[in-house]
Amino acid sequence: MVTKDEIERYIQNIPPAPTIVKQTLDYVRLGDLTKAAKCAEEDPALKLYLKTLVNRPVYGFRNEVSDVSQIFGILGVSTAQQILYNYLMSVLVPKQWELFHLTHQEFYDLQAALSAKWTKILTHLSLLNRESESAITLLPASIIVCDALFGAHKSEVEQLKSVKALDYNTILYRLCRSTLFDICTQIALKWEIPPLISRIVHAASGNDQDLKPTEKVLAQWMHLLLFFELSQGTYVSAGLNEFIEFKIEFVQDIYETFMQVVEYDESNG
Repeated sequence: MVTKDEIERYIQNIPPAPTIVKQTLDYVRLGDLTKAAKCAEEDPALKLYLKTLVNRPVYGFRNEVSDVSQIFGILGVSTAQQILYNYLMSVLVPKQWELFHLTHQEFYDLQAALSAKWTKILTHLSLLNRESESAITLLPASIIVCDALFGAHKSEVEQLKSVKALDYNTILYRLCRSTLFDICTQIALKWEIPPLISRIVHAASGNDQDLKPTEKVLAQWMHLLLFFELSQGTYVSAGLNEFIEFKIEFVQDIYETFMQVVEYDESNG
């Protein structure tokens, strides 16, 4: 079963953020999208990722957007930063998923759907800024970590889950006193992602105490958004509906409002 040594090895093997991506992020943080686009042009993999992601149906562009300068101009500073963090997460995506029955396209669709809906949620809450918008990017990383750690122990994990009816996050905590969200915090630290981003994502597990009011609100909405997306047929089939425990008591006071916002989003998507 998963051990602390395996977790440490996994974290040690995470590559540093590529130099060009770091430089592009620096320009985005300064608000210089022209220089950010020129920098991104130098990395073919990043350029392809940007083009592929922004042309997903969830972003709603009628015509294909292929020019990097145009992509950054359309996205703006906050969303450009968010997508660059998404790209960092993409370097962790396994060549072959072991635990979850996912394709690369399905995972990238999940990234895009979470990002687009999160931006609309933040707009509804009047909490849209660079850090809060980028927070959603770390959430899919926890799914990647889960697959990497449990993929080699599928039979043992399935047996434990069938007997104890536990989610993956709880299993990991009971084995190692570390959660999937703890590991994401360490990834964020390695990639120099602002602490506020990792705090929001960690709180989205529904287990954190003594949250600041704004952090609690963001964590509640992120928790619900995660379960809303993972309840879609594709991700239920992939096994992601058993990812972490849904804490209804954590989100019950915002549930109806959340559904109104999401249903409006769905009907106008």
